[in-house]
Amino acid sequence: QETLQRIVSTLVNKNDEIHNFIDMLNHTISNVQVNSSNAISELDEEFDGLYSVLHEMKGSMANTIQQEEARKIQALQDQLSQCSRALESSEELLELAVQSLDIKNPAKLLEAARQIKDSVTVASAFRLSLKPKVSDSMTHMMVDFALEKRMLQAVKFLPVPKAPEIDVAACLVADNCITVSWRMPEEDSRIDHFVLEYRKTNFDGLPRLKGEQHWELIDYIKATQYTLSGLKFDTKYVNLRVQACNKAVAGEYSDPVTLETKAFVFSLDSTSSHLNLKVEDTYVEWDPTGGKGQEKIKGKENKNRSNTASPKRATNSPRASARGSRDRFAGESYTVLGDTAVESGQHYWEVRAQKDCKSYSVGVTYRNPGKFDQLGKTNSSWCIHINNWLQTTLSAKHNNKAKTLDIPVPDRIGVYCDFDGGQLSFYNANSKALLHTFRTKFTQPLLPGFMIWCGGLTVSTGLQVPSAVKTLQKSENGLSGSTSSLNNVA
Repeated sequence: QETLQRIVSTLVNKNDEIHNFIDMLNHTISNVQVNSSNAISELDEEFDGLYSVLHEMKGSMANTIQQEEARKIQALQDQLSQCSRALESSEELLELAVQSLDIKNPAKLLEAARQIKDSVTVASAFRLSLKPKVSDSMTHMMVDFALEKRMLQAVKFLPVPKAPEIDVAACLVADNCITVSWRMPEEDSRIDHFVLEYRKTNFDGLPRLKGEQHWELIDYIKATQYTLSGLKFDTKYVNLRVQACNKAVAGEYSDPVTLETKAFVFSLDSTSSHLNLKVEDTYVEWDPTGGKGQEKIKGKENKNRSNTASPKRATNSPRASARGSRDRFAGESYTVLGDTAVESGQHYWEVRAQKDCKSYSVGVTYRNPGKFDQLGKTNSSWCIHINNWLQTTLSAKHNNKAKTLDIPVPDRIGVYCDFDGGQLSFYNANSKALLHTFRTKFTQPLLPGFMIWCGGLTVSTGLQVPSAVKTLQKSENGLSGSTSSLNNVA
């Protein structure tokens, strides 16, 4: 009975599958009929449009022939009228001359002959051109549509466009933008637009099937070049591919290419921050009650459970376990660090301060600073400090020395770090104007550091070094005596 039940169940499932397949086939037949009808309707529209163009052309060309006919007939009729008037005048003169032959008086005959001679001299009949002003030929209005007929006879359904070819040499990665250029293997006048797809990846070479992000699509590109702007390069590479589309169908994608997108990406490490700072990913905010609240909680816990760690000091996050040995900053060191160190290369990130920020610092520090250390007050940290109290001041700090910078404070600060070249520069992120440069030999990995008192800071990472900054760096490196007294040369 169990075996029979399994057989019955299997048959029921198979019957359901066949029913579903029959429904799908019927639905497909219906779709074929509908799509075929739509294709015929579109074909009718195309031919109606072609007929309309031909009819319009025929009317225009026939009108031109008729105008030429009217012009020629009018010219011939004008000439005919002139000839008729000249003939009438000539016949009258002839009749007068014949009558003069009958005059017997020699004197009168001589006078009549002289008058007839004068009349003949000015007679219009002798000034007429006895050649038609226009020809009767209309052969210059003939047409030959043999070539067009062959073209029409060659009309077929739209072909599938060929795959474009991405010109890697012409592609450019700069200023958080990617400019992609491509070309068609052969000219195709029927291409209507292109489609560009891209996705971020950490793998070099051809795209992989597993573990990849989905493709982002940019549609209806008319040119053979496109610039992807405002990108955040939070991966090492970007895959790109392009397809060409005509009015009806899209072709195959081009062979995908992979472009390298070098960038430095980090988040703010909440396990390294002062208790008075509220940290979330790339944002830090001053919290004047945070420290007091945590101290009260900590005091109660120490009183009730002296052997139990504070919940504010314990966390199960991977980042916390990696930084578990680092003490939070305390005292007046309202500091938070980045969670990723700079160990080589050239990197760039930006910081935007809220308008109500009273005091903040932006810079870098070696790992494991003291819990009471402040940026720029040790020989292992460098920073730009902004004070927005009674008047706004901007200064560069290192090794407990400060240099006042007599320049406007920007609302966004760009930080450029050339670890191998021993250079740390700060810029107006909007205008890319240089604020200050430190030069030294970095002997340890560097962590981005931020101090804030009142207000908040937003950090933008995954940025490429802007081309304007690169240009300024080359210019600055070419100048002698550009180091300041704060620069620590190891």
